[in-house]
Amino acid sequence: MLVSGSTARCRGDEAGGPGLSERTPDKDAREFAAALRGLLSWVRSTANDERNEVSTLVRDFLGAEGVRHSVVTRELSAFDHVNLQTAIDAWSARDGRMVQVNGVAMPPQFSGLSLQQLVAGEALPPLRLTAPALADLPNGPGSTLGCLRLAVVLVTDADGQYAVLIHGPSEHHPGLEIEVAGLPVDRAQRLLAELDRLRAELNVYRGHLLDVSITPMGQLNLAFADLPRLGRADVVLPASVLARIERHACGVAEHRDALLAVGQHLKRGLLLYGPPGSGKTHTTRYLLGQMTGYTRLVLTGRALVAVGAVTDLARVLLPAVVVLEDVDLVAEERSHGPASSPVLFDLLDAMDGAAPDADLLFLLTTNRADLLEPALAARPGRVDVAVEIALPDATARRRLLALYGADVPLSLTEEDITLAVERTEGTTASFIKELIRRSVLEALHDDPALTAVTGQHLGRALDDLLDAAQAVTRTLLGVGVDPADLPAGGALRPGLLPGGPFGPYGRLAMSRRIIRRDG
Repeated sequence: MLVSGSTARCRGDEAGGPGLSERTPDKDAREFAAALRGLLSWVRSTANDERNEVSTLVRDFLGAEGVRHSVVTRELSAFDHVNLQTAIDAWSARDGRMVQVNGVAMPPQFSGLSLQQLVAGEALPPLRLTAPALADLPNGPGSTLGCLRLAVVLVTDADGQYAVLIHGPSEHHPGLEIEVAGLPVDRAQRLLAELDRLRAELNVYRGHLLDVSITPMGQLNLAFADLPRLGRADVVLPASVLARIERHACGVAEHRDALLAVGQHLKRGLLLYGPPGSGKTHTTRYLLGQMTGYTRLVLTGRALVAVGAVTDLARVLLPAVVVLEDVDLVAEERSHGPASSPVLFDLLDAMDGAAPDADLLFLLTTNRADLLEPALAARPGRVDVAVEIALPDATARRRLLALYGADVPLSLTEEDITLAVERTEGTTASFIKELIRRSVLEALHDDPALTAVTGQHLGRALDDLLDAAQAVTRTLLGVGVDPADLPAGGALRPGLLPGGPFGPYGRLAMSRRIIRRDG
């Protein structure tokens, strides 16, 4: 046996084959690795054929010619998801166009998927065809629209056969993309431009009142807001002040064509300033309710950082109003801090960027007009009218008592009202509103049936609000706050409590005699 084995080895050598003496561990390992790579490649190709039916569907539909064209991608803002769906629905319904919508199921650990991957059939997670997943998004006050979250749309029309991938925002994919495959680049671009035109034409936000916010992921969010139901009588301001505000905000809309005919600009800025609680927001809400032909976008708090993107949207949806409440949060005069806020420059660029003939109103409110950046407040075309919303005088306080008590069973004598007006000197509209609420609570304490709110209840509520222990409460209602003692945004400096003189916007005579209605 040994000899036979030796002979066999010699024969192998003589035949020129690799004898055992010539084989090495490294060579064996290389051959094994090559064989394993071939096996894995075959397994992957088989898996793609069997498991990625989405890719197979797309490639078969496009054909050999279609897969050779470049994939063209358009990225959109997440808030435009509902507008994209509106455009897709209108576009799909055109005569001579056949559309097949296919949902895509993807493992939860995968977030990225592109049409390029589907066309190439490589680097794909396991995918399955399914019913389209929909995001139910508001498309108007009180209505919603089902919007495709991840779907492949196969289209047959005069341009041929091509595929469109819609990838909407999700927890792991904050963006919104639409991609086109199977068409020459110029034709794909024309298709996307047509969808852009439809998005603008059918924009669901046009003409509505919208609250702007920022999502935890930093994305812009638009929400349809309820229309303020405020009449002119609900705005307690001197007649001349209210007329000036209306003329600058609404008068331009009434005379738009005549102004343009004589070369006058429509873009304008209106600044409402005054102490906290004096009625700036209330006045703003009244204007927004009157300007029903405008798209109205309201930014407050953190949303102010989105002023650039919101102004871009406003230009698309003209005529429009952009409201920035407490604008001193971002427009503080630059010398007051160690560095300038980038949001300030976004605001300045936004106000400068709109064309003069654009019917676009920037409506700003602030507690600190003295701190506003001079470039914002002084240059025409940014803010060209500034109106002070001052503390209510005696006549205004009397009207405020009637306004906030309109739905309350008030049983007040003329003497009760006169005394209340006298005792509330130097207070704000917010203070009067809270006074009525507390008077109702006093009445409910005496009579849960709430048959009447009397002067006695009003007097007790006033005693409580004017008590020395309620200093912070009065501050929160805007009473006794000198805006010069407030940093940008209106928060009290640490340790600052109102007392003594209350500054240039009005004084509350705390030391004068308080007449108690209960004796």
